[in-house]
Amino acid sequence: MKKIVLAAIIGFFASSMIKPITGKDVIKAMHEKYSGKWYKTFTFNQTTEIYKNDSLIRTQKWNEYIQFPQNFRIDFGNTDSGNAVIFRNDSSYVFRNSKQVRASYSPNDILFLLGGMYFYPLETTIAKFAGFGFDVNKFHEANWKGKAVYVIGASKNEDSVNQVWFEKENYNLLRMIKFDNNRKEEALLEDHVRLDGGFSETLVKFYLNDKLIQVEKYHDLNANINLDPAIFEVSDFRKNTSR
Repeated sequence: MKKIVLAAIIGFFASSMIKPITGKDVIKAMHEKYSGKWYKTFTFNQTTEIYKNDSLIRTQKWNEYIQFPQNFRIDFGNTDSGNAVIFRNDSSYVFRNSKQVRASYSPNDILFLLGGMYFYPLETTIAKFAGFGFDVNKFHEANWKGKAVYVIGASKNEDSVNQVWFEKENYNLLRMIKFDNNRKEEALLEDHVRLDGGFSETLVKFYLNDKLIQVEKYHDLNANINLDPAIFEVSDFRKNTSR
């Protein structure tokens, strides 16, 4: 009897001394697992389905090129169409028929969360989470579609705040929710596959105010291949005919 009581007392004090996990703890664990290992370049093409009022209105083919942490290009339609958007640093540049038609300040949170975060020092990565609107001091654990997840940016049962959901096993991003000007934007990322040093989703669904607006299906995924840096140039835009 005494042994049972003693064991219970020891267990109580041991559990009380365990530091509760926080959002920063999760980011640190993710960073330690993948920093220096995550693939540096990534290319794929995707079937893009555009929806309105829950109905499919058109389908497009996009070709995409990533050089982490901050270079990202999408060619719309044929690779030599001259219709593209280039994300560099915190800006985006839109081209139509090889001519730039728009430039804007556009920090890319998805690019950061899907791999860019592993190319910065840990403290910078944590600061960027906050800069993208996720409160790293808010955290809880949950289940999502049968998977145990870490949620950064929201306390339990807190729905109307910016938050990101990572599955526990491999830290794959499963869900991102953001609020902007009374609009709810949500991305669901599914069907992850292992790539060189990391993972990638192959199915993404985007919702606006809980209505489906876009579905992306990835094909022909390639990691850590040589990319010509010129495809990310803005002042000397060129058609990309490499795929």
